Amino acid sequence: MAALGSPLRTLRGLLRELRYASGGPGRHYRDTPAYQHLVAAFRAHRVTSEKLCRAQQELHFQAATYLCLLRSVREHTALHQEYHGKGERSPEEVAGLVGFRLPQQPGGKG
Repeated sequence: MAALGSPLRTLRGLLRELRYASGGPGRHYRDTPAYQHLVAAFRAHRVTSEKLCRAQQELHFQAATYLCLLRSVREHTALHQEYHGKGERSPEEVAGLVGFRLPQQPGGKG
C-alpha cells in the first residue's frame, strides 16, 4: 500500500474535488452539507499531543480512498465526453479516422 501523505493534503484534495463537483464559480461549495461534514470529521479526528487515535488513521485512509474515487470519476467523465462515439459513421469518415482514403469511382460518382 502506498503512503497516504498528510491529512491536510488529503482534505485539500477532497475540497478541490467538491468544488469541481459543485458546478461553477457562482455556486459556493462551503454552504453544502458535504463540506461541513468533511471539515467537522477532520477536526474531530486530528491528532493532538495527548493521544494518538487509531480512528484518525482509519479516517485518513477512507478519505484518501474517496479522493481517489472522486478524481477517477471526474477524469472518466471528461474522457468519455471527449471520445464517446457519435453514432454510425459513413465509410469515408471511418477511413479518414485511420488515415486511409477510399478509391474514387470512375465517372465522378464517388
